[in-house]
Amino acid sequence: MDTIATLRGKYLEQISAAPDADALETVRLAALGKKGEISLKMRELGQMSAEERQSAGPALNALKTEVDAALKARKSALEDAALDARLKSEWLDVTLPGRPRPMGTIHPISQVMDELTAIFADMGFSVAEGPQIESDWYNFDALNIAPEHPARQEHDTFFMHRADGDNRPPHVLRTHTSPVQIRAMQDQGAPIRVIAPGRVYRMDMDQTHTPMFHQVEGLAIDRDISMAQLKWTLEEFCRAFFEVDEVELRFRASHFPFTEPSAEVDIRCSWEGGQLKIGEGKDWLEILGSGMVHPKVLQAGGIDPNEWQGFAFGLGIDRIAMLKYGIPDLRAFFESDLRWLRHYGFASLDQPSLAAGLSR
Repeated sequence: MDTIATLRGKYLEQISAAPDADALETVRLAALGKKGEISLKMRELGQMSAEERQSAGPALNALKTEVDAALKARKSALEDAALDARLKSEWLDVTLPGRPRPMGTIHPISQVMDELTAIFADMGFSVAEGPQIESDWYNFDALNIAPEHPARQEHDTFFMHRADGDNRPPHVLRTHTSPVQIRAMQDQGAPIRVIAPGRVYRMDMDQTHTPMFHQVEGLAIDRDISMAQLKWTLEEFCRAFFEVDEVELRFRASHFPFTEPSAEVDIRCSWEGGQLKIGEGKDWLEILGSGMVHPKVLQAGGIDPNEWQGFAFGLGIDRIAMLKYGIPDLRAFFESDLRWLRHYGFASLDQPSLAAGLSR
C-alpha cells in the first residue's frame, strides 16, 4: 500500500507540473503505458494470493482511475491555456473589406446557345442531342448525301480508323448537326419541333474557318408545314436574337441534298462606319441555309412523306455570335485567352430571357 501511495503522489505531482502536451504524454506513458509502472503493478495481481488481490486490486484500480482523470483534466487545462494564448496573440479586424475573388465568365458561344434555346423554346421547339462521333449512315446516307459527294472525301471530313480487314464504312466526326434530326425523328416521330445545337468538325483550316465549330439545326414536321412558316420562324428568330424591331430576309435558291426546295438566307444590313446594323441599309449578309425536308430524309427518319412534311434550317453559332457581339476574329474563340474572355464573356447571372432582353 505504501508503494501505491508513493506512485499516487509521484504521478499526480508530475501531471500537475507538466508544462505542455508533450510532457503530459511522457507522464502518461510512464504511468499507464504498456510498460508503465501502474500497468506493471496491475500485471502483478495474477501472482498474488486471493487475500492480497482483495486488498491490492481495488487500490490499484482506484489509482489508475485517479491518474487517468488527472491526465484528462490537465490536458483540457493545457488546451484551454493554449487557446487563450492564441486568442490574445491573434486578432482579426472584421470591419476590413473582404479580399476580392476573380469571377469566371461564360464563353460567348455558351451564351449564344442559351439565347438560341430561349428563343426557339418560346416558339415551341425542344432541344435534341446526339453523339459527336457518328456512323456513316447517320451523317451521310440518311441525309440523302450521295456517295460521290465532296463531303464524303477525306479532304473535307475527319474519318475514324478501322482495323485492317474491317470493311465497314468508318465512323466520322459529325460534319453537321443534321444527324440529330434523323435520331429525333426516329425517337419521337411526327409531329416534331426540335433544334440541335452542338459541335461539328470539318477539314477547314484558314483565317475564316476552324476544324471545329458550332452549329444549330432546326426541324419542324407536321401535316401542313410550308416555306411561309419557315420564313416566319426565321424572321422571328432574327428579330429576337439581334433585338431589332424589323428584319428583312432574302431567300436565294440553292441546293442541299437533304432539303428540296433549298434556299440560302440573307439578312439586310448596313456596314456604315465599320459597324454592323441589322435590319437596315443596302447590304445583304448570308446567315444560314434552309429548305423543305427531302422525302428521302423523312423516310430515313421513319416518317411517311406522303402524310407529313416539314422544314429544316442550319446556321453557324460562331458566326452569329461574332455578328451580334462585334467579335472580329473567329480564331479568338478557341485561343483560351483569359483577357479576351473577360472582355467578351458574360457574368453567370446574365441569363438570357425574352422578357428581360437577350444581351447584356
